[in-house]
Amino acid sequence: MIAAMCGIQPTKASFAGFPLPGIQPMLVNEKGEELLGNNVEGHLCIRFPWPSILRTTYGDHERCRINYFSTYANLYFTGDGARRDEEGQYRIIGRVDDVINVSGHRFGTAEIENAINEDIHIIESAVVGYPHDIKGQGIYAFVIAEHGDISQEVMRKSILETLVKIIGPIAKPDKIQFVTGLPKTRSGKIMRRILRKVAEGEIHQIGDTTTLLDPSVVAKIVEERL
Repeated sequence: MIAAMCGIQPTKASFAGFPLPGIQPMLVNEKGEELLGNNVEGHLCIRFPWPSILRTTYGDHERCRINYFSTYANLYFTGDGARRDEEGQYRIIGRVDDVINVSGHRFGTAEIENAINEDIHIIESAVVGYPHDIKGQGIYAFVIAEHGDISQEVMRKSILETLVKIIGPIAKPDKIQFVTGLPKTRSGKIMRRILRKVAEGEIHQIGDTTTLLDPSVVAKIVEERL
């Protein structure tokens, strides 16, 4: 639905590209107000039906309606956050319903990850929540950093400064663990369930990891857990 047409449109790393013919994506804020122009970030919706649009779920039509068509009036809500750059290309940031509640403030994990990834030292990150005695939930960040002469302490400080600048002090992770890789499926999806178990200290409940792209990543993360 959103992909660059090879040989016709330009491609950009980490961006899905432009919408295919007939697809009308749009970005809205949490109030459902459309975000016009480029260089904007919001919730990804589809404005108009397309040939293969979901029409119901067998045996539970109401659930289908609530999940996909009730969040924003007259729009299909994908459940993802996205960014539209200065050229009009779309980048899917991640699920907006995966939230962390920190002292009454709700943050989407994708929102925090996106801010962390803005740091010049960071290649990729994954954020999960874990039980916190004071805040209710704390933020645990797994971060892949560029190799270099910069110490982890300097990078940790840089990450926190970046987060404060983009989101605010309340979004600062309680723990930042630098890792060499993240547990991913063969299709490239980050297994947050595993990271959540690591953050919560429930190592024995991680379960089977043999289906991951690189199972050894999990063992290393557990070994170096904060």
